[in-house]
Amino acid sequence: MRSYRMVHRNVYCPNGVELTALDRGIAAWLWSGRKATLAGHSAAALLGDKYVPPDAPVELARTRRPAARGIFVLSGEFRDDELCEIEGISCTTPARTAYDLGRRLKLESGLIRVDSLLHATKLPKAEVALIGQRYPGARGIRQFRQTLALADGGAESPQETRVRLLLVRDGLPRPVTQIPVRNEWGRVVRRIDMGWPEYLVGVEYDGEHHWTNPDDYANDIERLEFLAARGWLIVRVSARQLRYQRAEVLRRVRDALARRGCPL
Repeated sequence: MRSYRMVHRNVYCPNGVELTALDRGIAAWLWSGRKATLAGHSAAALLGDKYVPPDAPVELARTRRPAARGIFVLSGEFRDDELCEIEGISCTTPARTAYDLGRRLKLESGLIRVDSLLHATKLPKAEVALIGQRYPGARGIRQFRQTLALADGGAESPQETRVRLLLVRDGLPRPVTQIPVRNEWGRVVRRIDMGWPEYLVGVEYDGEHHWTNPDDYANDIERLEFLAARGWLIVRVSARQLRYQRAEVLRRVRDALARRGCPL
């Protein structure tokens, strides 16, 4: 066993392997004797949320074992239609998972998780709202309602969620996400991260690869020329700007909207 390290009692993994959030969730499920239900972050990872951080909490529900080190056991009621199985592993449904994360996490963190889960599962927000209606007095229900009201499954990354939240918190009109742009033959050939189609103003988050990869940079030039030819004014936001220059980002967006006649 020297080539392996213990994750939990009777659960091992090869030395040198960096475990993902999904790996850690499955390890906890194995520790439970394959009887527990993945919940919270662990359920989100199993449901296809690829942005769950590797160090996210490992969360189980419906296990009679005392929580082992590094495993959080969620208490509370879980109805049968709030549970599902994926590849033989029990987990909370996308709606129940979004409900749990949305009410327990702070606004930005919860919104990122709910957005990502909605995007990964194509789950309608209405189904998540129904879970909240079942537990009107639950702890964190106000946080859940605020988070769900801002949620949007169109966000394709946590950074896009952060950009949208920045705009909404500043009092700007809520942007539409994943706006389709058609060519002269009516075919959708481009999409804009978020924006206001009525004013032809878009906002796009550019990851670091946009600035360092020559191919991505060249494609971006062609893309922006295409959008400009169709009247779009695009405000681009980099990781550095989102972190350190938020006031400047907001000024640029407000200026673009004002130029297009938006009454701010």
